[in-house]
Amino acid sequence: MMSATDDLPASDVRVPFADAFARLSAKAPFHVFFERPDEISVELYAPVGFDGQSPHDRDELYIIASGTGIFSRGKERVPFGPGDLLYVPAYEPHRFEEFTEGFSTWVIFYGPVRPAPELAP
Repeated sequence: MMSATDDLPASDVRVPFADAFARLSAKAPFHVFFERPDEISVELYAPVGFDGQSPHDRDELYIIASGTGIFSRGKERVPFGPGDLLYVPAYEPHRFEEFTEGFSTWVIFYGPVRPAPELAP
């Protein structure tokens, strides 16, 4: 039986998780699926073993797709699991820690690039 969507063309309206996850590897742990510079960027991120990211110049949201662990943002540490939403302001140090094998998260960078904060003398 043919479904109602079998005759629809592919578009950016939907990115199936399995297709997105299949694009990632230990050497390429993220892939950008949608981007409008200075507005929004949507990626899937799946670090293997260690999250080595550094602070970013845009605000961001994480929507956990799979796995569990601890999220560190500044001095805060919180547990996370599938479906959780995490927020990080631009330039805030953050990382995923103690995450399970197969961990992955959607990453949404939004808004304009923000100027770096001034360092105290």
